[in-house]
Amino acid sequence: MVLVRKSLLISVIVMVMIQKNAMAAQHVVGGSQGWDESADFKSWASGQTFKVGDTLVFRYNPGLHSVVELEGDSSYKSCDISSTVNSMSAGNDVVKLNKPGTRYFACGTAGHCDQGMKLKIKTVTGSAPSNQEDSSTPRSSSAASHCFSTAFFTFIVAILTVQMALVFLL
Repeated sequence: MVLVRKSLLISVIVMVMIQKNAMAAQHVVGGSQGWDESADFKSWASGQTFKVGDTLVFRYNPGLHSVVELEGDSSYKSCDISSTVNSMSAGNDVVKLNKPGTRYFACGTAGHCDQGMKLKIKTVTGSAPSNQEDSSTPRSSSAASHCFSTAFFTFIVAILTVQMALVFLL
């Protein structure tokens, strides 16, 4: 009986973790254009809500671009890429937004930041899902994905409820 209750408790903890991950959004920087000089990153970012737990995905040609995270607003404004917090060059780089606040990114290729290849985002706290789960897909796909994750969570809760009822009946 104790083993069954421990199993039930572990199941509930796992479900809470799955639901939390299902609500995190993945933002493909620049949308369908990706991390490229042709994208308008200021406009793209203004249409997004970045929340703690979300991720940024930088997709680009690794031979042509890179991503550097800058220390602050002055480095961002002046495109000073000499002192960075982080540097990435794989071409499909993922950045986890793990705390609220403003973060600054730029292309590490000489001259690209000055041409507008830079991004400033503000991460906020919140329990509601971000406005898009994958910023490169249409909203309807995002809404369908959110509905699926909610339905899946509801299904799992129903299974756990039945399991708990059986434990108490036995």
